[in-house]
Amino acid sequence: MKLDFLGTTKRTHMCGELRASHEGQRVTLMGWVARRRDLGQLIFIDLRDRTGLTQIVFKTDIDREIHEKAEQLRTEFVVAIEGTVLRREANTVNRNHPTGEIEVVASLLKVLNEAQTTPFPIDDNIATSEDIRLKYRYLDLRRPKMQANFRQRHEVTMAARKYLNDQGYYEIETPFLTKSTPEGARDYLVPSRFHRGKFYALPQSPQLFKQLLMVSGFDKYFQIVRCFRDEDIRADRQPEFTQIDIEHSFPHLDEFFMSIEGLIASIFATSRATLSHPFPRLSYSEAMRRYGTDKPDTRFEMEILDLGPLVGKTEFVPYRKALDTGGVVRAICAKGCAKYSRKQTDELAETAKIFGASALATIKVTSEGVQSTLEKALGKPLVVELAAATHALVGDLLLIAAGEKKVVEESLGAVRLQVARQEKLLEGPARWNFLWVTDFPMFEWSETDQRFVAMHHPFTSPVEEDIENGLIERDPGKVRAKAYDLVLNGSEIGGGSIRIHRWDVQARVFKALGLSDEEARQRFGFFLEALQYGTPPHGGIALGLDRIMTILTGEPSLRSVIAFPKTATYVDLMTESPSPVDQHQLDELGIVIKP
Repeated sequence: MKLDFLGTTKRTHMCGELRASHEGQRVTLMGWVARRRDLGQLIFIDLRDRTGLTQIVFKTDIDREIHEKAEQLRTEFVVAIEGTVLRREANTVNRNHPTGEIEVVASLLKVLNEAQTTPFPIDDNIATSEDIRLKYRYLDLRRPKMQANFRQRHEVTMAARKYLNDQGYYEIETPFLTKSTPEGARDYLVPSRFHRGKFYALPQSPQLFKQLLMVSGFDKYFQIVRCFRDEDIRADRQPEFTQIDIEHSFPHLDEFFMSIEGLIASIFATSRATLSHPFPRLSYSEAMRRYGTDKPDTRFEMEILDLGPLVGKTEFVPYRKALDTGGVVRAICAKGCAKYSRKQTDELAETAKIFGASALATIKVTSEGVQSTLEKALGKPLVVELAAATHALVGDLLLIAAGEKKVVEESLGAVRLQVARQEKLLEGPARWNFLWVTDFPMFEWSETDQRFVAMHHPFTSPVEEDIENGLIERDPGKVRAKAYDLVLNGSEIGGGSIRIHRWDVQARVFKALGLSDEEARQRFGFFLEALQYGTPPHGGIALGLDRIMTILTGEPSLRSVIAFPKTATYVDLMTESPSPVDQHQLDELGIVIKP
């Protein structure tokens, strides 16, 4: 069909704006044809833009030429409509749409572009595979749910900017092309054409730059920033992600936590959620002891219980060995789960084994008494005593693991979450259970590298007492860090710390990580030098915007809140990247591809 030019036609309203109060007004709307219904002398279309839908009607008795033109419309055609807003008859009102009380009777139609039949319907209720939707992402983004997600994401970032501005923070941009500092996840490397054999790296975070801004005297900084990590493939990770990055000088931790809680409250207010704060706090050791993870989901109970004092009198070899070698015997009480079949408890045991547990024993409390796989090993009286000590009631299931402390905690933590999912404890109305996890260990031992590595990052400050008593050199595994994570419903949505602001302490931490003076100078020389020019105490946090949006929108995957995401294998199906490059590009950079 012959297409029209936009010309001087100007849009007066968005499709989702019109209400009964606009009755009689002449309006101009522009958008996509979402649906078309031909009833002969009447043709109806639903016109869609990012704000919603408006019903347009073309009538032969008003303008036969426009009616004939409307007969050629198909879904996803781009059109401009001029017409008059009329109130619908009572029996035709559509209560499912905000614009359902009105319709626009068209007196002008401009067809601005045609559209081929789309690979899938532009509809929220589609069963199309995610791969197809990612290949045609620009079409997938037209769906009302996706439009709503990104409207909300915009509102969140604007709320964050307003709040931080009101708190006295400056938004300052930091470089994307920077120095590779391979400590933690792998860097994405960018070859330099002008300096052959040398490379930039895309930042895993603006960590060093934001600390340098504190050295520069800016006092309070923030940035909504893109970051890049070449991590091993995981189902719900992205190689590039966005964080709300914050740093400030002369920190007082309680005041800083209160400020961040205010920011989170402002963000969640965009969804009309009211948060109560201050948020609860748990130390790392307490979180691991009670929940088996440093990001516990506190929307349900089922805390880990210590059975060591009770089973300490037994000679049952697995439990005796665990306790004699400094390990633990612990359990969770799964309410109402005594009904579980052998198959179901075996599945829980397999989950525990993934995290290193050798076995998962069970005690069931039923109306017929206490039943357990441990009766022969422990004796009936002790089994009954264990059930009573854990306050297990009729219908409850005790799940017990023994061994090295970290293994038992993580195994029962994973089993706890599996039971919660199976019992649908996480379903129902939205609940926002926030939690600060504090007092992390500074270092953890890496079996792969055979050395201590930083649990957070090497710029985190140790606790003053551990600095002064020489624990960094004597026993790095016992050094405590001034680090903290913000957890929401079992997901870490932010991590931060008070930073090292003294050159001598930073040098000691690098040595504890196995870096020689020369290696530290090569990787971080500019930063170590900066610390010698009057660096104030400082600290901050990075909040994961993508994770926050996934939770806020209730989406199952963060790919639904990133405009152009990669697949689970880090491939962009739309642009077909990563992709080969021309040989002359490689030659310019002096790069040879090895098989």
